[in-house]
Amino acid sequence: MIPRLRRKRKKERPSRDQLMPPEGVPLTMQIAGVGVRLGAQITDIAITTAALVCIMILLATLNITGPQTIVAIGALLFFLIRVPYYILAELVWNGQTLGKRIMKIKVVSHDGGPLTTHALVLRNMMKEAEVFLPGTLVLMLDASSPLSSLLAFGWIAVCLFVPVFDRYRRRLGDMMAGTHVIHLPVPVLLKDLAREPRALTLDRKGFVFLSHQLDHYGAFELQTLEGLLRAQGTRPAGNILAERDKTIATIVEKIRKKIGYASPVPPADRLKFLQAFYKAQREHLEQRQLFGDRRENKHYAKNGEDG
Repeated sequence: MIPRLRRKRKKERPSRDQLMPPEGVPLTMQIAGVGVRLGAQITDIAITTAALVCIMILLATLNITGPQTIVAIGALLFFLIRVPYYILAELVWNGQTLGKRIMKIKVVSHDGGPLTTHALVLRNMMKEAEVFLPGTLVLMLDASSPLSSLLAFGWIAVCLFVPVFDRYRRRLGDMMAGTHVIHLPVPVLLKDLAREPRALTLDRKGFVFLSHQLDHYGAFELQTLEGLLRAQGTRPAGNILAERDKTIATIVEKIRKKIGYASPVPPADRLKFLQAFYKAQREHLEQRQLFGDRRENKHYAKNGEDG
């Protein structure tokens, strides 16, 4: 039983893929399935078909086309509409057409880099060879040439089944262009620490910081302090908790000495002190930035004097 289970697991295809962008931070993305991609494709075909119908009605109203040429002109116009539509839409919307935007999927580079014009043109021109041109051939051929129609239909079927057996659900155009389609990641916004309820007080007055005490630090130190405060959401046990409490105590004392805060901070209120200082420091920096004083770090004043 165990060897069989292992063989089955090897055949399973991952629903997620890890991309490595140039910044060196791996990103885990959910690969778009065949169903959602087909839904986006049907939506795009409906949009381009609607544009074609509008143009054909205009041509018929102006008596530019007749019953003998309407099919040929329609096929040519459909080609001239859909090719620029797919390429330009994915260029403008960074890998998305209207159908992909509705289905919340997008095209990404397989190596995690930026999408190139070459890759988007190649994948969409291959779509013509995979689906649209053979499909047009099937629709235009009559019953007197069943072999050609059968070959075109077989080619379409093969191209449609390629994503089913590919690990990343890629069609031939994606394989050649080095792209694949993913679901859009759902953004998760962390709670703003500056908007926490004002329950961080020792007494009714709470911690009070004067303006000159908040001039010692900049945005870099504020972000570092924010990272420390966010890490307090978990409660480790044993030696790790003791080390973290020791780190907080050291930081509190350094801040007190740096800003000249005379009142001692009891051990039980050290974290509250840091939270109150973070909020006051952030409000102070935001207010100074409104007046054009962007303080990047604690060396801001020294750098300004040297300049």
